[in-house]
Amino acid sequence: MILGAHESVAGGLHLAFERAARDRAEAVQLWCRSSRQWEARPLLPGDVRAFRAAHRLAGRPPLAAHASYLINLAAAKGPVRRRSIAALTDELARAEALGVGQVIVHPGASIDGDAERGVAWVVAGLQAVLATVPRRARVRLLLENTAGQGSCVGATLPELAAMLAGAADDRLGICLDTQHLWAAGLDWTTPGGYQALFDEVEALVGLERLGAFHLNDSRRPLGARVDRHERIGEGAIGLEPFRRLVTDPRFAALPGYLETPPRPDGEASYAEGLCRLRSLLPAARAAG
Repeated sequence: MILGAHESVAGGLHLAFERAARDRAEAVQLWCRSSRQWEARPLLPGDVRAFRAAHRLAGRPPLAAHASYLINLAAAKGPVRRRSIAALTDELARAEALGVGQVIVHPGASIDGDAERGVAWVVAGLQAVLATVPRRARVRLLLENTAGQGSCVGATLPELAAMLAGAADDRLGICLDTQHLWAAGLDWTTPGGYQALFDEVEALVGLERLGAFHLNDSRRPLGARVDRHERIGEGAIGLEPFRRLVTDPRFAALPGYLETPPRPDGEASYAEGLCRLRSLLPAARAAG
């Protein structure tokens, strides 16, 4: 696996690469626009030039943009839905302009609590968004599994598979978050659980549509249905279960991004977390 992190873009999008170098991140996830506001300042040509130059100087690591937390494709007709479709359309346009290969989005929450209707709204939203993306565009949209909190949809592989099948677009894939799997009650940490999980991914989605991982420990126990990340090796999952995942040859070319909270002193935990994950790799790879 290509080990990376979600880096800050404070001061400019291009500065994410300086922080990635500091943390020894081999792949970079970032925000291309505000994560918690509907409005976003325009992406200027100078921003694009600076970002692409910094990416080139960094050796062109794999890139992903995490879409805004406000986006809710499972919302029914109304302003939230309209804003969500517009925001995700803008996310994809920004990513394409910057040369970011993936946009990762949470599917959203069904306002009335009906998961089946929520999935149907997601499908329609995905179709509306992707209809605006030129076929020549290289950016890919990945649906992230959720922790199962509240009325969020996408906590199960059958729901994610239904979204992909309904939208019927080969530019769609999935991103699996290790903490969200755990919170939703999918214990991937045992040999049997790990095998069962990826057998289900293969059967329902196809491993070729798995585009990235979010590598996070959990502050809460298995099945808590709460999205609470912890630093690698310091939560309910622990360090050792990650060994099987980061050394799985099927995922050698996929990026895995840390989204872990800061250390107690307020500093980012990514360098420490990546070091811990690399300790699980074969000696030659870890040294490299």
